[in-house]
Amino acid sequence: MRKLGLVSVAMAAIALASCGKGSEPGSGAGASGAAVAPASEDLMKTAREQFKAIPASYRDEPGNPATEAQIDLGNMLYHDPRLSGSHALACASCHNIGLGGGDDASTSIGHKWQQGGRNAPTVLNAVFNTAQFWDGRARDLTEQAGGPIANPIEMASLPEHVPQQLKSIPGYPPLFAKAFPGERDPVSFANAQKAIAAFETTLITPNSPFDKYLSGDAGALSAEQKDGLRLFIDKGCAACHNGINVGGGMYAKFGVAAAPASKFRPAGDKGREGVTHDVSDEYSFKVPTLRNIALTAPYFHTGSVWDLKEAVRVMGSAQLGQKLSDADVDKIAAFLGALTGEQPKVLVPILPPSGPDTSRPER
Repeated sequence: MRKLGLVSVAMAAIALASCGKGSEPGSGAGASGAAVAPASEDLMKTAREQFKAIPASYRDEPGNPATEAQIDLGNMLYHDPRLSGSHALACASCHNIGLGGGDDASTSIGHKWQQGGRNAPTVLNAVFNTAQFWDGRARDLTEQAGGPIANPIEMASLPEHVPQQLKSIPGYPPLFAKAFPGERDPVSFANAQKAIAAFETTLITPNSPFDKYLSGDAGALSAEQKDGLRLFIDKGCAACHNGINVGGGMYAKFGVAAAPASKFRPAGDKGREGVTHDVSDEYSFKVPTLRNIALTAPYFHTGSVWDLKEAVRVMGSAQLGQKLSDADVDKIAAFLGALTGEQPKVLVPILPPSGPDTSRPER
């Protein structure tokens, strides 16, 4: 699910270069699990120092406790609109796996046609982010999963109503018991969050051309993409967009070098300051992942830019203090295209039918 709003841009949807290096979102094995060949060029060596390939499978994610029963249940809950008050919205409504994990909208439509305040970030590879939501208010996927369900603007279901609703659907209690064995009352809001998070850990996109390059295939990137990678590093984009997710590991002010236009950064949205209440966090946001960025327009927390190259130019000015040439923009955008990985193949589940006590849609 999204907080009606999570994506990024070219050299950073919320921060780049002039920000200092951030914490790494995670670690991973080489793409496809192949043995990593020795670096055949200086650029590859430099890239390996700053980025990591996505694991070939979610099963290779360090410390992932998800079981297959939890993942299967989470897939069902992720696609079930009955977790919303209207029975019209599911996590998949705003985080459409077929649309790069987003919803192809500037901001998402919520309960009774209310409009969300920020762009919905991609769910793909979200497991590698240091925190969730643009302002980082959720520490992990489990905490994030409950936010949109209970948000009155988004899915509008009270946490105490969710287990009642799920218990009223006869097919769900046995699935919860299987996913959370040994628990006296496994059908709970907390377990629904855990199951959704377990499913979301599987939504990773390995084997992008860049992953293959990091794993030793010097021919995986074109000459233009290699030029773009060099510019991405040398211009300073990688100061914020680094690690396994090419972002997602730190917070940065949007407007490090120069305040962007108000359509990109509205004065009323102070970002992380709203969470920490620290004025030094004004207009700071979680640096978004640039993985699959070519698939996840529109960009920025406002969803105000639909063209990737325009986003690169805006970030060059706002974050780097530079007016990038058309040639440089083209090369950086070409490199960003190499971050598109294999998209998750998800079987849309057949959901259990409602029971006589299942609540009716609120519309």
